[in-house]
Amino acid sequence: MSTSLPAKPALLQTLPLQVADQIAKSIMDASFSPGSRLREVELAQFFDVSRATIREALRHLEQRELVRIQPQKGAYVTQLSAKELDDLFEVRASLLATGTRLATERCSEADAKRLRGQLARLRESVEDLESYVRASSGMVEILIQLSNNDVLARYVRDFALQIGRYVRLGLASELRRKRSVAMWTRIVNAVVSGDSEAAALLHRNLALENRSAALEEFERKHKPATTPTPD
Repeated sequence: MSTSLPAKPALLQTLPLQVADQIAKSIMDASFSPGSRLREVELAQFFDVSRATIREALRHLEQRELVRIQPQKGAYVTQLSAKELDDLFEVRASLLATGTRLATERCSEADAKRLRGQLARLRESVEDLESYVRASSGMVEILIQLSNNDVLARYVRDFALQIGRYVRLGLASELRRKRSVAMWTRIVNAVVSGDSEAAALLHRNLALENRSAALEEFERKHKPATTPTPD
């Protein structure tokens, strides 16, 4: 009698995915800057895994468009792009609006308390970019969990890995983070009061405001240097 073991291949696939997620986080927080090379040997030593595992992880990152693999040359972190920024935020805005509308329809008193607690953490972290980004991601995660839509949640989480570098651009200034907190306050108030349409519209507007801020910061950083005109 033959016995199949379908679970074993799935387990073998988890390690490259876990490594890919860790590398993705390093790309998002700029530990690996755009254009930098990802060396298999160094990564294998750092994560204490085989080079085959690293190669598989890099292929996953290439599918997420965080890494570009060049034959005979290796893997490189993709460059930031104004077009990609614009496209990602447009789709993410629609996903977040849908998730927030569904979350509002399912929000209980316990959920409302959880949202208010996360909002308090968001306010406390406004002076620090990295802390604020984490708190903001936590707000999104709570809403997506409340939506009770597994497909939507998967899309939003996949987008989070790809859009993270651009999110940081949009929240680079403390003034922008303060405006973000104000909008999040309105979103949470709409959710806990049961106004699903207002909550959805507010979250879409927040995502689009973040896009505008990220584009402005991107253009500022990539503005060509001007050559002084001789007298």
